Amino acid sequence: MLLGGVVFLLMMVFGLIMRVAQGDLISLDPEIFYLLLTAHGAGMVGSAALSGAAILWFFSARHLNLRSSIYIAFLGLFLAGVVLILGSIFIGGYGGAWTFLFPLPAMSGGLWEAWAGVMFCVGYLLIGVGFLLYYLELGLKIASRYNGLLGGLGWRYLFANNSTDVPPPTIVAASSVLVFNTIGIVFGAAVLAASIVNLLLPSFEVDPLLAKNAIYFFGHVFINATIYMAITAVYEILPDYTGRPWKSTKLFIGAWAAVVVFVQAVYFHHLLQDVNMPAWTMAVGQIVSYASGVPLIGVTVFSLAVYIKGSGLKWDLPISLLTLGVVGWGLGSIPAMVDGMVSVNKLMHNTQWVPGHFHTYLLLGEVAMAFGFAAWLVRDKAVTILSNLDRLVFRAYVFGGAGFVLIFLWSGASSIPRRWAVHYEQWQLQSQLASGFALIVVLATLVLVVRYVAGLARRSQ
Repeated sequence: MLLGGVVFLLMMVFGLIMRVAQGDLISLDPEIFYLLLTAHGAGMVGSAALSGAAILWFFSARHLNLRSSIYIAFLGLFLAGVVLILGSIFIGGYGGAWTFLFPLPAMSGGLWEAWAGVMFCVGYLLIGVGFLLYYLELGLKIASRYNGLLGGLGWRYLFANNSTDVPPPTIVAASSVLVFNTIGIVFGAAVLAASIVNLLLPSFEVDPLLAKNAIYFFGHVFINATIYMAITAVYEILPDYTGRPWKSTKLFIGAWAAVVVFVQAVYFHHLLQDVNMPAWTMAVGQIVSYASGVPLIGVTVFSLAVYIKGSGLKWDLPISLLTLGVVGWGLGSIPAMVDGMVSVNKLMHNTQWVPGHFHTYLLLGEVAMAFGFAAWLVRDKAVTILSNLDRLVFRAYVFGGAGFVLIFLWSGASSIPRRWAVHYEQWQLQSQLASGFALIVVLATLVLVVRYVAGLARRSQ
């Protein structure tokens, strides 16, 4: 969690620098901008995955006999991948964005050499192998404890009405995530391997459309998995505050069964701009984009409200951040569903509307959950209310984060494009305002990280 928190903070600083540059408040070489953009994307996705994996492992270990050696191996592979990725960017000059979209790693226009693209892809592969090892351990222990993976998913209870040994919510979530994210990582690993061979042997041909589809399937599933891993903190921590256990009801298990399908099928909304894709993929993309919001908004957000209502819980920093994470996640899905409409997507997908929606469900969603979990780990149990500092930090994070993402959505609705290093003068006001909100978020995050370090030091004494 310390690694994740530090990387979150550093990547936020990179994001601030880019927004300041787009607002023409500083002069930044576009080549440097795209290095920062690549590092920011890969770093934020990576730290979200690392923190989500830490949360899921921590709470799964309450119900399963997990081997710490596997987690250490996962962490080692993850960090080795990070070293290669950072080397490819800041030594090799790789600036092809975190999606490594084929054939961009091999077509740099002279900005980086093939070895930098290879290093970036190998770094991703190492992280992927680490996650596959992580999920293999979870899968083996879940299958052993709950009589197979279907038992861990709760499907026997859902479809066969077998109520013996119903898994707790954390195990249902863990089983679901390991199913869909393993599939996504395998797709990503396949296209990464093909890209590496193409970089080393340009005569090796790769179908660009197939590669693009595999990359976006992997990317969409992977980033969503980070949030679905982090939500287990809410399932496990909230009952400590409310005295009400989060139960694995049929509705809950059914919602997670829908997630296993929707989180993969909703990827089709990434194809809405591809005129050479079959028309049915566009229909599926639009329909599932709307349907995918039902398990989240209709079950998780609503259930959270029900669990809190009338519980008399005392609000401290951990529970405030965790609640913000669920609300931010739900709110972030709304502009995503809007973008899932074909008629809207044609105009909005390559604008800042899209960074608006995913910054909402990450900055105000997964990241908030991660910091809520971190604050809970080092909390002083004698303190049951928000201190003045905690209240200030929380409000600053909410105010800065909400303002930051709303500027993105406003910019997208104004047709300001995404990924442009240099903005026209008439676009710079939004970037300048976003820079101010981003600075507030960075300062609040700095306090959260320092507070966590101080908590670790206090607990070690």
